[in-house]
Amino acid sequence: MRRLEFASLQVRNLQVSKEFYTQKLGFEESGMQNPEAVIFEFNKGEASFAIRTPLMDIENKELGNGVSIWFAIDEKIEDLKHTLQQNGVTLLGDIMPTPFGKAIHLKDPDGYKLTFLEPNNF
Repeated sequence: MRRLEFASLQVRNLQVSKEFYTQKLGFEESGMQNPEAVIFEFNKGEASFAIRTPLMDIENKELGNGVSIWFAIDEKIEDLKHTLQQNGVTLLGDIMPTPFGKAIHLKDPDGYKLTFLEPNNF
């Protein structure tokens, strides 16, 4: 295998999650139409993923446990942190160094852990 082509997260409430990803995190919808999913473009289409209605029963299940998705950013991590805080996003700690660069972590409404990374080569 050479790369991850696409990822989708099953969410409890598509509208709530769509608002979180677009309004709080700044993701852009791709324009692809699917009544059971919202397909996003992030970083000008370099990282495509979707949120979607469940493929199976997820009631009373803990979502996001053990899942962490990383997105590389084009801006300074401090600027992103400021934007996220202004948008009311709860962060999981402060900016931290990683072997790959500086990162900040948060959880989406379903408990999926998202990491935003300012790569070392930025």
